[in-house]
Amino acid sequence: MAADQEAADREAAGPDPLAGVWDVVVVGAGPAGSSAAYAAATQGRRVLLLDKAEHPRYKTCGGGIIGPSRDTLPADFKLPLQDRIHAVTFALGGRFTRTRRSKRMLFGLVNRDEFDLRLVQSAEQAGAVLVTGVTATGVEQEDGDSRTAFVTTADGRRIEARAVVGADGSASRIGRHVGVTFDQIDLGLEAEIPVPEEVSRAWAGRIHLDWGPLPGSYGWVFPKTDSGTLTVGVISARGDGERTKQYLADYIRQLGLSGFEPSIESGHLTRCRAEDSPLSRGRVLVAGDAAGLLEPWTREGISYALRSGRLAGEWAAKVAEAGGAADVRRQALNYAFAVKAGLGVEMRAGKVMLNAFERRPHLFHAAVCLVNPAWRAFARTTQGHTTFAQVMREHRAARRLAAIAAR
Repeated sequence: MAADQEAADREAAGPDPLAGVWDVVVVGAGPAGSSAAYAAATQGRRVLLLDKAEHPRYKTCGGGIIGPSRDTLPADFKLPLQDRIHAVTFALGGRFTRTRRSKRMLFGLVNRDEFDLRLVQSAEQAGAVLVTGVTATGVEQEDGDSRTAFVTTADGRRIEARAVVGADGSASRIGRHVGVTFDQIDLGLEAEIPVPEEVSRAWAGRIHLDWGPLPGSYGWVFPKTDSGTLTVGVISARGDGERTKQYLADYIRQLGLSGFEPSIESGHLTRCRAEDSPLSRGRVLVAGDAAGLLEPWTREGISYALRSGRLAGEWAAKVAEAGGAADVRRQALNYAFAVKAGLGVEMRAGKVMLNAFERRPHLFHAAVCLVNPAWRAFARTTQGHTTFAQVMREHRAARRLAAIAAR
């Protein structure tokens, strides 16, 4: 009955803005979805960008914009930076702290609501049509040479598209349709803590990284200096939520921040794809969290979302033009190859790093604090001058450290 009433209300409201055949429908207006919509729209395609939420909206995320993220943004994009980071304080379970500094900026920090809104606006300026308040429930597509697919919605609509990009987060309905599988799931908990001006000033330009007590865990403080808040979070493997929650409470106390009331407390699961997980099915591509694309060790996802979203938009435009099933399959395979040749290689190296870090976090702490080449590799990676994969490939000492730590 509710669906019938919604249909009647839509009919009374006039023409459906979702009607017609779209070249590309992008589900999800986060960094991956907005980047995909921007890329497809700049190629002259008719693009629909769907999101269930209105923007701006809060997103659980540290908001670190590293070099690869910056380099993937539209040329005229103005980053809404809250702070510019030149220093990192490292700790091992709250002890053995050491601050390392860089003359050049390591990376920038943003509030995700502002950042995501500007990405959406860039996609709209490129020609994409944004419609919010729409919850996608799945995709319907026929086998064979069908020229379109249909995105289904919670209110009973079917949106027709020549290509679909699923960018609807780590619990993606579109990813489920494609058959995405994961071999690593982690729990991240976060608190946004407003602090007095003197506390905010003390943190300006510096982040804190704590290698935590649970295998593969770490905590972070990211200062949002312009808005006077500290983003404090921890992440560890899913399965022990109470200990992860206790880690966050202990971490906040160790930092001397337990006297300040958080304005927001939130959590989310990050899911990392299995290496053989598909990236497409028929006319449907997946990107970002929906595809399980993120850095396995740090669980950094923004750069992976932006880069895979850009690729998905470019290849979705080609899928939209494709004729028969063979041509669609060829374009989708090209997309998968582009992702695996770049992000896939980085993810493989990240899994090696995580495996070693889980076993010997103290070796990583000692290396980045005491060994200048290790610190420079960390800095150059955040700045976008190199990657973990390149460091492992080009430096025998890095390979040796990972091998020793993994024993």
